[in-house]
Amino acid sequence: MSTAVNVRIEALAPEFVDRVGMLAEALGLPLAGEAEFALQLGAGGLQLQELGPEAAGPVRVDFLEGAVAHRRQHGGGNGQMIAKAVGIQSGVRPVVLDATAGLGRDAFLLAQLGCRVTLIERHPLIGALLADGLGRALVDPEVAPIIERMDLRLGNAIELIREWSAEPPQVIYLDPMFPHRDKTSLVKKEMRVFRPLVGSDDDAAQLLQAALELATHRVVVKRPRKAPSVDGQPPGYVLEGKSSRYDIYPKKALKAR
Repeated sequence: MSTAVNVRIEALAPEFVDRVGMLAEALGLPLAGEAEFALQLGAGGLQLQELGPEAAGPVRVDFLEGAVAHRRQHGGGNGQMIAKAVGIQSGVRPVVLDATAGLGRDAFLLAQLGCRVTLIERHPLIGALLADGLGRALVDPEVAPIIERMDLRLGNAIELIREWSAEPPQVIYLDPMFPHRDKTSLVKKEMRVFRPLVGSDDDAAQLLQAALELATHRVVVKRPRKAPSVDGQPPGYVLEGKSSRYDIYPKKALKAR
């Protein structure tokens, strides 16, 4: 669940002042004052910056450069473990609901591989970063077709799933917040920013149950490799990697259309 931290919003250049004012009103953030984090808008888009003498670098959503671009160009396609977990195979591109979207990287990968993906993010600041990244990527001619397969919804995933009125997704993908033990500086930086903001997903068991009731074909839960299953509920089967695994709760087989 989210935790209470002080966040202000600021423009990194004068031409962004008006947009920052609108964002401040929409997100309920102050434009000045003491804060632990700053939501900043500049030429590179929206970013979340930890403040203080030992602050980590900014966190932003970028589908055009960096790790996401490298994964898009060299990621291994349908052979990647997440692709196998959600059921991608020859002639099968399931409709996926990513109910814990975060920075949108897994959703982007699935969309790149041809799935239509609905993303849900409940924390307003993370949602703002995600919306900004999607918007910037949409103007890139190479990446825009991928972004067009992604639909962002903001709100509590449990409530949105329980109130779902559209056609149910075939697959629901969950990646509840857990303490990452990866030693990369990128992960450390993001967890250092995310953890105070969003806390831990203490309602992961309720989310899993809601997902199992809505998904037509399977629910997939990403977990640390040695962590217990969510709420002690054993999956039908598991795909295991070096540091993480995918718990798969099958309901019925995915078939080519």
